[in-house]
Amino acid sequence: MSDPKATETAVLGPESVVPRIRLVHPIWRLAKRLIDVVASGLLLILLAPLFAVLAILVKLTSPGPVFYRWKVVGEGGRYFTSHKFRSMFVNADEIKERLLGLNEMKGPVFKMKDDPRITRTGRWMRQYSLDELPQLWSVLKGEMSLVGPRPPLQNEYEKFTEWQKGKLRVKPGITCLWQISGRHEIRDFNEWVRLDLEYIANWSLCLDLKILLRTIRAVISGSGR
Repeated sequence: MSDPKATETAVLGPESVVPRIRLVHPIWRLAKRLIDVVASGLLLILLAPLFAVLAILVKLTSPGPVFYRWKVVGEGGRYFTSHKFRSMFVNADEIKERLLGLNEMKGPVFKMKDDPRITRTGRWMRQYSLDELPQLWSVLKGEMSLVGPRPPLQNEYEKFTEWQKGKLRVKPGITCLWQISGRHEIRDFNEWVRLDLEYIANWSLCLDLKILLRTIRAVISGSGR
């Protein structure tokens, strides 16, 4: 579904990885945006009762705000604030400083399987990716897409190499190849970036649909974290 006359440029990466970035025709970008607007708008309406239930659960089971202000970086390195249902204790960022030595991800991103900062309700929401739902508002506003590389935290982005910043050549998404490709087994951030660049190089509406279908299957099975 890409422009047959599209031009391609090479982006150098570590370990001789040379992904190719395809410049797609504007009509397909418009189609992707239209799908994002329609889908996110409908989901925000249809899931409103679930949003209310989750908000009550978060408020009743842990002191603090319902939403977590997620300060991240989007397309082209632009900073923005998205929102998630709060799944961690309010002092999570302070505790993180004491946990950096236990980081299970090689690179600038912090990942910890049994993160003690996560609340009981938060752990359940993460299992089914319910904490991610408020990001639909960011999709509707145009800051994010349904499918695309996951946006990094602002303080993580500042530590990225130029090659790693290549994942932000496109709009970030709620779900991506990394999330459906054994993300729990990936321990090297460069491998995560490689998957993002692979997505960018091979993007099509068909690929987005495949990722969305596999994401839905993962959510229903509760294999998320």
